[in-house]
Amino acid sequence: MKFEYEEFGTVEDVFLYLTSVAPYGKQVMPVSSYKGYIFSLIPLSPLTGEVLMMVYTKGKLEPGLVEFDVSTKKFRTVSAIERADKNYFIVLTPKSATLADEAIKSLS
Repeated sequence: MKFEYEEFGTVEDVFLYLTSVAPYGKQVMPVSSYKGYIFSLIPLSPLTGEVLMMVYTKGKLEPGLVEFDVSTKKFRTVSAIERADKNYFIVLTPKSATLADEAIKSLS
């Protein structure tokens, strides 16, 4: 398994990036908050899964549903998907994540 990385300065920039690469019509995307990183692992070689890109920033988010507004670059925690013109992220906080552990270890 090989990892590529894109580091951003803020969680808003991570959300903006993920929104721009998401398939059209995909309104909810997963993001992990784990070991001091907020990230998403994106397969760069979908057929083999050999190369993953970790799009990340340092920080922590509470688990739950987050609404992101591209035009203002602001996000907020919500209890339900409310609007079609917004993008949503499900923030997950795994107890363990072997792929994430491997990617984080390779960062050092």
